[in-house]
Amino acid sequence: MRTRFWLCWVLLCIAVTASAEQRSKAYEAYIKKYRELAVYEMRRYHIPASITLAQGLLESGAGQGKLARISNNHFGIKCGLSWDGPSVSYDDDARGECFRKYKHVKDSYTDHSKFLRTGSRYAPLFRLKITDYKGWARGLKRAGYATDPQYAERLIKIIELYNLDLYDHKGGLKFVKEIVNLHQPYLANELVYIVAQPGDTFESIAKEFDISRRKLCKWNELPKYYRFKGGEVLYLEKKHRRATKEHILHVVKVGDSMYSIAQMYGVRLDRLYKMNGMKANARAPQVGDFIRLR
Repeated sequence: MRTRFWLCWVLLCIAVTASAEQRSKAYEAYIKKYRELAVYEMRRYHIPASITLAQGLLESGAGQGKLARISNNHFGIKCGLSWDGPSVSYDDDARGECFRKYKHVKDSYTDHSKFLRTGSRYAPLFRLKITDYKGWARGLKRAGYATDPQYAERLIKIIELYNLDLYDHKGGLKFVKEIVNLHQPYLANELVYIVAQPGDTFESIAKEFDISRRKLCKWNELPKYYRFKGGEVLYLEKKHRRATKEHILHVVKVGDSMYSIAQMYGVRLDRLYKMNGMKANARAPQVGDFIRLR
């Protein structure tokens, strides 16, 4: 069961094309701080936690925007005719518009849920599956939640970059909490790989991805006592016998080795040696050499 969950998670994460370095520390801190609240609201009002978090991040600038700071309003909700609570004046589409003010951020999250749940224009959204974050994002834009023409795509990008859709699945919050140092999966040669972090061990990575330690060592052709320095490419499945059609030759650069080239293209090291008529104990390739990849 856990293996199936991991496979789903990897497929979801692969859709993220941006690198881990492009993630905002402020966004990650916001998610960690408010994810339980978003999941709680999802259970009460059937609004995807991923949507709630993405809207909170976008509308409040990860809690750092002026409106969020002066009024705890994390969703940019204006007063409207039905609001009789505290308010603040804030320049948005027009000068001095009326926005709702809350005593606590939690109140903003609850009001956001009620705002969507009771608004007739948002009613069609509640016929969507809780896991259909794309449908929700586009539905919010169609219903007029925001005037930004790219609003839906911006929400989707945030959700996919930070893997927020994990929280929409049963047990998703528990899963994310249990795995403290989630690694970002990437693709090379149609194979899933991660980049090791300082302090990683085969045991910690094996536990995170529910793969045996022995297979990780074997697939990556590393000794079982290897110590990760950080930055190593580590495949989560068996490498191929050759690279893709787009990669026929590799021109050796400074710092390249046969092993680093094999990892770069997801090719088994023994096959790389064989394709190039080399033995495992041959001299290291020289800068400018051509290495066959298929």
